[in-house]
Amino acid sequence: MKILITGANGQLGKELDRQLKRSHTVFALYRVDLDITKREEVEKVINKIKPQVIIHAAAYTAVDQCEIDRKRTFEVNCLGTGNVVVAAREIGARIIYISSDYVFDGKKQSPYTEEDAPNPQSIYGMSKWLGEELVLGHNDGTVIRTSWLYGHDGKNFVKTMLRLGKLNKEIKVVNDQVGSPTFVKDLSETIGLLLNKKGGIYHVTNSGYCTWYEFAKAIFKEAGLDSNLVVPTSSKEYRALANRPSYSVLGHHALKRENVQLPRDWNEALKDYIRKESVQ
Repeated sequence: MKILITGANGQLGKELDRQLKRSHTVFALYRVDLDITKREEVEKVINKIKPQVIIHAAAYTAVDQCEIDRKRTFEVNCLGTGNVVVAAREIGARIIYISSDYVFDGKKQSPYTEEDAPNPQSIYGMSKWLGEELVLGHNDGTVIRTSWLYGHDGKNFVKTMLRLGKLNKEIKVVNDQVGSPTFVKDLSETIGLLLNKKGGIYHVTNSGYCTWYEFAKAIFKEAGLDSNLVVPTSSKEYRALANRPSYSVLGHHALKRENVQLPRDWNEALKDYIRKESVQ
């Protein structure tokens, strides 16, 4: 299968490239290779490669900065996605779009299903939801919502905690946001399993859930750092620019329906990650 990955310089894009090229022909495009905000460029590049599947992982993901630079946010996450959809339609390619748990408002107290209505509370969440709508309007479009990503490439919460933990100073972490940490290795494996499944919305995260504070404590413990340095705080005290959902656990109903193996528990994934990160 010929697969094109947008945003291949991100932590998910790099992992997808590593995994999928073992059994597929992969064109992993960085931003310098493809600026999705330029329609003519998008159509030219995609028409030249003529992939069967486009995994659209390119996005503007600086959640707080999105509140400030709204124009850029919608240019990349909405206009850019629309450009990819148009180009895909012209060559009959399928689109798999990477979305976010931030499309939900966090008011639910049980895992969100794929059928639950989005109600984003941030500019980033709104832009991702609009991107979803563009993709779902395309023939056999697939939306994959995920959350709290970390991997061996780029910046992420786990790497930040490991770095701060070595400073031997107290770290305040919010304890009133609940979600599912997701290892991009496991997410990529599941995306690979969905290549031959029907379109629609899928929730793909590691199993189980925790707060950011509990996640940080687990990172410290697994890495042999002093977990007592991690202290809880509230979202209100943290004073981030963008509103985050207080509860954004994603249920795996569509994966179960399609008989796709669910990703392992987040604790197991974290242990695997820490082991590999410590030897790099």
